[in-house]
Amino acid sequence: MIKNAIIRSTVACVIQRNDRFLMVEEARGGRQTVFNQPAGHVEPGEGPMAATLREVQEETAWQVTLTDYLGLYVFHTPEGLTFHSHGFIATPDVMLSSPIDSDITATHWLTLNDIKALGDADRLRSPLVLKRIENAIKGRSFPLAVIHE
Repeated sequence: MIKNAIIRSTVACVIQRNDRFLMVEEARGGRQTVFNQPAGHVEPGEGPMAATLREVQEETAWQVTLTDYLGLYVFHTPEGLTFHSHGFIATPDVMLSSPIDSDITATHWLTLNDIKALGDADRLRSPLVLKRIENAIKGRSFPLAVIHE
């Protein structure tokens, strides 16, 4: 057993409009930016649905409606960190005039082929990015009622 092991609780949201997905471009200190769904950590006192709505608004300035739960994705990094990432699907409602987080360099509406090309170029934040989108497209989701906040 690892002493002081911490499991990081995160959320990510697949947002589709027509044939495009809302993605954020982030500078992570490497030579190139990386792409992700709107995502982030669940804060103390917050549940995964509330965290998702907050993170989407902070990172994209979009107000969305959650429609489905994609499930819990467990991800182990090469550095030995463990993430429990809750995946959600949402529909875009209103783009607000609020500023986005400073670590987001841009937001984009990208096609699945665009996102696959970014994956081929090793520019997706994690392997979960494409997996969540593919699961959403295939209808592999659950009702939001499975989450009890």
